[in-house]
Order: sequence, then structure tokens, then C-alpha cells
Amino acid sequence: MFVALVPPPEVVEDLSEFLAPRREAGTDLRWTDDEQIHLTLAFLPEVAEAGLDRLTEALGERLSAIDPAAVRLVAGGAFPNPYAARVLFAGAEPQPWLATLARAVRHTASHAGATVDGGPFHPHITLARMRRPIEATRWIRILQAYESPGWVADSVTLVHSQLGQGRQGRPRHTPVATLPLAPAEL
Repeated sequence: MFVALVPPPEVVEDLSEFLAPRREAGTDLRWTDDEQIHLTLAFLPEVAEAGLDRLTEALGERLSAIDPAAVRLVAGGAFPNPYAARVLFAGAEPQPWLATLARAVRHTASHAGATVDGGPFHPHITLARMRRPIEATRWIRILQAYESPGWVADSVTLVHSQLGQGRQGRPRHTPVATLPLAPAEL
């Protein structure tokens, strides 16, 4: 499982339009399907069936105290580095708010009994994966030109990921719960 921000359809469409000619040129890359575009806040590799309700309730309670924020995708980069890249990504702003949100999600999930995995938080959306490491500075220069429309992130999604169950052996992502952030004040 994982907890993520899912951009609205108009942002995914804008990103897809930007990537379309790049996807044609980068046929050696495994591009992320549009319906799987998300910004991961926390990986939860082990969530017991019996603990799912407790996790969902705890996240819902904690997230209801966090104000929504305007988010946008900007530029991009490569993991682990541009010279031996395995992943191309689009960055996301505002980084301080996203880091605070990710910390809250990770802390809450851990206290609810879920195993939380992953290294330091780096707000991004995975665009493509490589079968073998490549030198990606050309791709990074292209991604530097990208900036998505902004959107108000007012909820996060708890997602069940079934590895190898999607199209061409990719993961299948099934939303389990959409958890709203603090309601807007009138």
C-alpha cells in the first residue's frame, strides 16, 4: 500500500501532453501510465487486513487537521543520479508543505501499526523507469522546461498496489480511501 497525492485529471492531461513527444522518442524507457500518476507520501509495504480500518481512521483524523495547499509539478530530475539514472521524475512544490504532509502521514501510519518504508522524502512524480541505468542529463534538460497548472491538494488517497497485476506486468493501483484535509473555512 501507499499514501499519495493524486493530481486532478487536468494536471495529468497537461503532463501527458508535455510527455507525448518524449514518450515517442524514449521508447527504451518504461513510461508511467497516466492513470498511475501520483506523488507518494508514504510506502506501507505491510498493512495487516485487520489493521486497515485503524490505519484509515487514524489517517483521516490526522489529515483533517492539515490545511490544503496549492501544489504544482515543476522541472524534473533522475534517481539515483543523472549519470546512472533508473528513474525520471517531475518535481513538486511547495516542498516544505509536502514534507510536513509526508511526515504527518508516515508518523500516523506508524503509530497505527503499519510498517512504513522508504528513505528521505523527496516530493516527485515518477515519469519513467529504465531497464538499466542510463546517462539522463538530456532528459533532465527537457524536464526543466515543464511546469504544470497548479491545483489545491485537499485530500490524499490510500492505495492498494498489486505488483505485476496491471497492464504489461505493471502494478495495479486500487484506491482504498480518499481522505480529506482540513475543510476550507467559509
